[in-house]
Amino acid sequence: MEYNLFKVALLQLVPKELNQEENLKKGIEFCKKAKELEADIALFPEMWNIGYSFFEREDESYIERWKNFAINRDDKFILEYRRLAKELNMAIGITYLEKWNDLPRNTISIIDRFGNIILTYAKVHTCDFDKESKLTPGDDFYVCRLNTKNDSIILGAMICYDREFPESARILMLKGAEIILVPNSCLLEKNRIEQVRTRAFENMVGIAVVNYASPKDNGHSIAFDPVVFDENGNSLDSLVIEAGQEEGIYMAIFDIDKIRDFRKRETWGNAYRKPSKYKILIEETVKEPFIRQDSRRKI
Repeated sequence: MEYNLFKVALLQLVPKELNQEENLKKGIEFCKKAKELEADIALFPEMWNIGYSFFEREDESYIERWKNFAINRDDKFILEYRRLAKELNMAIGITYLEKWNDLPRNTISIIDRFGNIILTYAKVHTCDFDKESKLTPGDDFYVCRLNTKNDSIILGAMICYDREFPESARILMLKGAEIILVPNSCLLEKNRIEQVRTRAFENMVGIAVVNYASPKDNGHSIAFDPVVFDENGNSLDSLVIEAGQEEGIYMAIFDIDKIRDFRKRETWGNAYRKPSKYKILIEETVKEPFIRQDSRRKI
């Protein structure tokens, strides 16, 4: 029996910080290895072109130096991955610091197996309590239809801190996402890992998160399947894969037909929601104990 499998290669790597040329070379090498593993898409950790790196000083000189590392979608770095995707007949989820107006964005572009950019998403929930306050937040959540050798999959994307807000995955589910790809750069420990499991469960979507390997971060790239019960109601372990801390390629394999059957018959997702009761969710008022002076929520 043939299965409709969607194979995501989680590229859990160690970057050369602030060295785009070396990261380009290393990324190409690991994409070729992912193709050998028959991946449908190779997914990079957050802001791969510079290894999610920031200068230590936070004066105007620091900001300008850091902005110099931002790139456009017509930069050699992106064009090389577009060429590679077409050569390998494999999609690539490439992440980078994107040149944008005054302040750059933390961005992922999904390149299909024909070399076309079919989705570009910038991180909405920037970490404004930290150095990401020097970034422009994204303006929305997007999905795309990715053609694979077996099927056409609806993908969504979010980045790192986005996954800590249930609204991110919920919006992507409402827009039709079947699989959500999540580039990451932070400590993935028990609580954040279980958070991802919950996002997959409550939205009936597959979620794949790729993190930097140790010593940059702690690895533990993770993927969860939304199918949590079989047809007889027996509980299933939704874990697809959890990596260790080491550098490598970790394959997250989703059975798309199984996911689609589950979404048709089960009760989560959008069937029984009551949106008319949720108006408080879009109110801008913030009350104690959640007031933060560095919040940029209206940006």
